[in-house]
Amino acid sequence: MLEEMERDENVFLMGEEVGHYQGAYKVSEGLLARFGEQRVIDTPIAEAGFAGIGVGAAMTGLRPVIEFMTWNFSFVAFDQIISNAAKIHQMSGGQFRVPVVFRGPNGAARQVAAQHSHSVDPFYACIPGVWVCIPATPRDAKGLLKTAIRENNPVIFLEGETLYNVKGDVLDEGEEELVPFGKARIAREGDGCTLVAWGRPYYTAIEAAEVLAKEGIECEVIDPRTVRPLDTETIVQSVEKTNRCVVVHEHWPYGGPGAEVVDRVQRDAFDHLDAPIMRIGALDVPMPYATNLEELVLPTVDRVADAVRAVCYA
Repeated sequence: MLEEMERDENVFLMGEEVGHYQGAYKVSEGLLARFGEQRVIDTPIAEAGFAGIGVGAAMTGLRPVIEFMTWNFSFVAFDQIISNAAKIHQMSGGQFRVPVVFRGPNGAARQVAAQHSHSVDPFYACIPGVWVCIPATPRDAKGLLKTAIRENNPVIFLEGETLYNVKGDVLDEGEEELVPFGKARIAREGDGCTLVAWGRPYYTAIEAAEVLAKEGIECEVIDPRTVRPLDTETIVQSVEKTNRCVVVHEHWPYGGPGAEVVDRVQRDAFDHLDAPIMRIGALDVPMPYATNLEELVLPTVDRVADAVRAVCYA
C-alpha cells in the first residue's frame, strides 16, 4: 500500500483503526505519519457507510483501499458491494468505473467463534463484476495487492487472518512485481495427485504433500491465487498428468469456489480422471469457540492425506 500510495496520489486508505491505531493487525503501520489524515482515514464503526464512500470516491476517479477490520464485518456492507460496486459499470452503460479494493483479514483466527470465523470467498466469488484474490504467500500478497490497486474494477482481497505472521521472500522496494489475476502458481510438482488449495489451507496441503511423499505419493500442489478469475488451464493440465484431484479450502462444503474447481475439472479433464474428485473443507457447522473443536472443524493434514490416499486407492 505504501508503494502504491507513493506512486499514485489518488490511492487512499479508509477503515476502522487504520490510522492512529495503525491497523488491528498493524498492516497500516506508519502510513498515517507518512501520508496524513487526508489519505489515511479512520472511520466510525459503520461498514455500509465507508464502503459506500469508497464506491462513490472510485466513481470520481480516486482509487480507494477500503479495509474491513475482518471480512465478517463486510456483511453489513453487502449491499454496497453487490448492488453498487459490482454493478455500476454495467448499469451505467460503461460510463463509470469503480477501481476500489476491499481488503482485510478472512477466515478463522483462534477462538473467535461463529460470528468472526467466516471464510467469505463463497459469498463474493459468485458475483459478476468483482475479482476475488486470496494470496497465500508474502510475495503473492504484495504482487496481487499492487495489481488490485491498479485494477479498474472492484477487487475483493482476502488476507488470511492467521497468515500475517508468515515470513517469506518479497522483492525489495523499487523492484516491482505485479502478479496477474487468473494465473495459478505451481507450488510443488508431482505426478501422484493434484492438490488445489488457496489461502491458509495452502499450507495444510503443502504439509500433507510432504507427509505423503514419504509414502511414495508425490502430490502436485496448485495455488490458484485468485478464485475469480480462476486459472482452469493450469489445474486441468496438472490433473491430466496426475489423473487425480483433491481440493482443499476453508469455506463450508456446500457450493463455493471448491465446488467450481470440481465442476471445471470433471468437465475439462473427465477422461483423465482415475478416481472421483474429493473436497476437504470446513465442516458444515458454525465455528465452535473451543480450540480443540475449532481444529476439528477446519481442514487438517490428516484429512487431506486420507483423501489423497483414497483417490490413489492406497
